[in-house]
Amino acid sequence: MPNRRAHDYQTDHNWQLEIEGVTQGAFAEVSGLDSETEIIEYQDGDDIILRKRPGRTKYSNITLKRGYINNTELWDWRKAVMDGKIERKSGSVILAGDDGSEMMRYNFFEAWPAKWKGFALNGKGNTALTEEIEMVIERLERG
Repeated sequence: MPNRRAHDYQTDHNWQLEIEGVTQGAFAEVSGLDSETEIIEYQDGDDIILRKRPGRTKYSNITLKRGYINNTELWDWRKAVMDGKIERKSGSVILAGDDGSEMMRYNFFEAWPAKWKGFALNGKGNTALTEEIEMVIERLERG
């Protein structure tokens, strides 16, 4: 890795996305790679200290944004959900180093598209068309 030291921060632009069975991607942005554990508070009798225990862990939805391409692969996956045929898929967000080699990955499981957002049209605009797909996941782990 040219001009990189072990303690230098990694940039946010060098990553790849893999989704089981999906061949078209080229996403510009991914967000929602986070988890949160519920906090259960309780108190025993005359104990003046409020105790806290971990509860269930939940994972945020992953949002993918990309420039519009003339391909219906992701839309067909979303349409199947709207038709009541949920097909769950696994995938990974892979962070790459300057030389393109894998540095780390986040693996997600049991994903299905819960939301699709089309592009805004503006007769005076000249920006690229972008679309979003939001996936529900049941588990996220760092690999």
